[in-house]
Amino acid sequence: MSRPDSGELLIDYVDVAKDPLAAQARIGVLPDTHGLYPRLTSREHARYAGRLHGLDGADLEQRIDRLVETLDMASIADRRVSGFSHGECAKVTLASSLVHHPQNVLLDEPTNGLDVMSTRAMRTLIRWLRDEGKCVLFSSHIMQEVSALCDTIVILSSGRVVAQGTPDELRAQTGHENLEDVFVTLTGIDEVRA
Repeated sequence: MSRPDSGELLIDYVDVAKDPLAAQARIGVLPDTHGLYPRLTSREHARYAGRLHGLDGADLEQRIDRLVETLDMASIADRRVSGFSHGECAKVTLASSLVHHPQNVLLDEPTNGLDVMSTRAMRTLIRWLRDEGKCVLFSSHIMQEVSALCDTIVILSSGRVVAQGTPDELRAQTGHENLEDVFVTLTGIDEVRA
């Protein structure tokens, strides 16, 4: 692990550079690519992730059962993931990333490639995580989704923060009602393409 040139990164007051394992234990990550083992079942993936976090026995099995129910995975829980749809893979990956009950959840384009019903289910899950008191950080290029789900928006352009605030604050800052127009204005994309 390389050391930062300056500054520090804290996750729940844990310094990532000083104690990376403790910091990782406080995060659940849903990456854009799922990286699943085709011969394992959904339940085996969650169990494997749980064991990596030091969980086992009845506690781990209860956590898995709850995730199977919460994520509506009963029909795929004991099937090998080989041949799963994109949405089914996303559920398996999400279950694996939540099994240790992290306080912070990072979702990279969580609805990318999902059908309409799976997208709705993912949005419901994001709201549920928020309502459970989790810190949910997700990236999305779908401004309708951002508007519907985010309390605070951070807009990045060329790797730099160009604006942040509530949806209403960003609308007021630009004079646009549509968040897509807000994004285009704040990133200067219109100026570059003009």
